[in-house]
Amino acid sequence: MTELLRRLIAPRFDLRPQERSLAWRLHLDLPLLAGLLTLCLVSLFVLYSASGERVVIVTNQAVRFAVGFAVLFAFAQIPPRTVNRWAPPLFAVSCFLLVMVLFFGVIVNGAQRWLQIPMFGRFQPSELMKLALPIMVAWYFSQRSLPPKFLDVVVALTIVAIPAALIGTQPDLGTAILVGMAGIFILFFAGLSWKIISAASAMVIIAVPLMYVYVLHDYQRRRIDTLFNPEADPLGAGWNIIQSQIAIGSGGLFGKGWLNGTQSRLDFLPESSTDFIFAVIGEEFGLIGIVFLLALYLAIVARCLFMSLQASDTFGRLLGASISLTFCLYVVVNMGMVSGLLPVVGMPLPLISYGGTSAVTLLASFGILMSIHTHRRLLPP
Repeated sequence: MTELLRRLIAPRFDLRPQERSLAWRLHLDLPLLAGLLTLCLVSLFVLYSASGERVVIVTNQAVRFAVGFAVLFAFAQIPPRTVNRWAPPLFAVSCFLLVMVLFFGVIVNGAQRWLQIPMFGRFQPSELMKLALPIMVAWYFSQRSLPPKFLDVVVALTIVAIPAALIGTQPDLGTAILVGMAGIFILFFAGLSWKIISAASAMVIIAVPLMYVYVLHDYQRRRIDTLFNPEADPLGAGWNIIQSQIAIGSGGLFGKGWLNGTQSRLDFLPESSTDFIFAVIGEEFGLIGIVFLLALYLAIVARCLFMSLQASDTFGRLLGASISLTFCLYVVVNMGMVSGLLPVVGMPLPLISYGGTSAVTLLASFGILMSIHTHRRLLPP
């Protein structure tokens, strides 16, 4: 009778590892994997049109996705306890690489964000920090009692501030904020006091005007000004937002059809294959295409949060939640930027925009999440 009740209450814990599916033994989560593969197929489909039917662009991106899924599979095999143990060295190496960028970084379009690696090309250390920072903060809180004490909060904020400041000096304020938010999400899920959250929010509100005047570069201030009045400089700073809004609005309900977009194919829309690819989707597939893409993103985020809640320890729950919400934040920032609701920050649409480093980093984080889910401790049968 006791055995029967136990099986009814917790059926998912009853299976021996060897009785589980092949995907489970390979430490892969099929629902999440299916969502990611669908997203990448959508990317290749849209990129063909956004790039002006350039097969080489689609082929290059397909190769990058293949590398990314290989990295996902490799990271999924690493037990969470191993990731936990290597958190401090990984964070230290990532910070060291960011410091190297300040002295030996490659300058592209006025920004010094890359290191030139012989035989491998350019590498952007801030992408590695997108993984290293949340792993480090999750490791720190996994060693301490929760909710966090005030001193623990100060230490965690210091851990977040160091890489954020290094990335901000490149300058790359958008990535600095997003990397910092990955750590802030862990603080929130660790049980941060609402008094501290309220005080911090008030300090941010007070600091924003001061940052605008004394911290931001001229081009960053122009981006904020353009957000509120893009028509003030329609052929300059406001061009990107105006053209992307025209593209999205002209798509209507059903869109103009695949390969029939005008804003991107006639070169009115800048960066149509990278940062502004969401506008291409809106123009060619209309509101229906946008809703489909949003539903796909929502399903992936929901699955990630579900997997995070099932983690068997504090480290897995905090890291999984950070990965889930950071991915969601990337989507919100890009769509808000392209729609004219947020300033332009140069953030690609996750797993849709053309690019290799960002896609590989994201897929690696999903591999870690699958590892957390499939390596969780099971009750004996």
